[in-house]
Amino acid sequence: MKKRKIIKIDEEKCNGCGLCIPACPEGALQIIDGKVRLISDLFCDGLGACLGECPLDAITVEEREAEPYDEKKVMENIVKQGKNVIKAHLLHLKDHNDQKHLNEAVDFLNKNNIDVPSLTVKKSHDIPCGCPGAKIQDFSDENKKGSDEDKSGTRPSQLRQWPVQMHLISPMAPYFLGKDVVLAADCVAYSLGDFHKDYLKGKSLAIACPKLDEGQEVYVDKIAALIEDAKINTLTVMIMEVPCCGGLLQIAQEGLSKSKRKIPIKLIIISLQGDVLKEEWISA
Repeated sequence: MKKRKIIKIDEEKCNGCGLCIPACPEGALQIIDGKVRLISDLFCDGLGACLGECPLDAITVEEREAEPYDEKKVMENIVKQGKNVIKAHLLHLKDHNDQKHLNEAVDFLNKNNIDVPSLTVKKSHDIPCGCPGAKIQDFSDENKKGSDEDKSGTRPSQLRQWPVQMHLISPMAPYFLGKDVVLAADCVAYSLGDFHKDYLKGKSLAIACPKLDEGQEVYVDKIAALIEDAKINTLTVMIMEVPCCGGLLQIAQEGLSKSKRKIPIKLIIISLQGDVLKEEWISA
């Protein structure tokens, strides 16, 4: 083994919040035994995409003897997580002008008959590494312009965090800890006119599409972590009336069954015209 740059995690400082995990485009970080750990030297390119995400400064880059970074192993790891994760990884390589590994990644996708995502998204100047859309942001305490009673008819957004897509959220993000959470199908907010005012206000949010999203087994684990580890108070599952949307409730129930801790789950079904067809507590 040769010496190379690779991340180092200070386990004494790490509290297992997981805020760094979405920032790693290679999927090299996982929470194990309550701490974030580097699951393999092979997955870490040493570029430090996760640096700056840790609120406790528990992650640094060091130079030590380590197994060489293996692009093929990384691709085998992330293709299971869906197109968004693949694209974030390719953009990461492109942003760092790592043409060698970018070519290897594209070759892997071509050989396995997997579509190569378009890389036309520009590099963010605010985030040095990783996928800009995955950067965790908590703006629940920011003052919103306007109010629910704004005479102009406009209402402020009640969204209190970013990201919101299930593949990108971290269950241990601070805006989930001990909170009431809404798990909404992607189409709900487009159909339900008062989604923000009546259902999102004061809650944290996760969204998913049970019909089109890939890697939904990850969703079950994240729901279980929200209940067991983040200790959320309640989970409200909001779905459309179409049959395929019912899969989201099944994901929530499977997550609940994997957790030793139990919480109430509310089901809300929305019609295509934006009417509330059903609202009931189904589990406690």
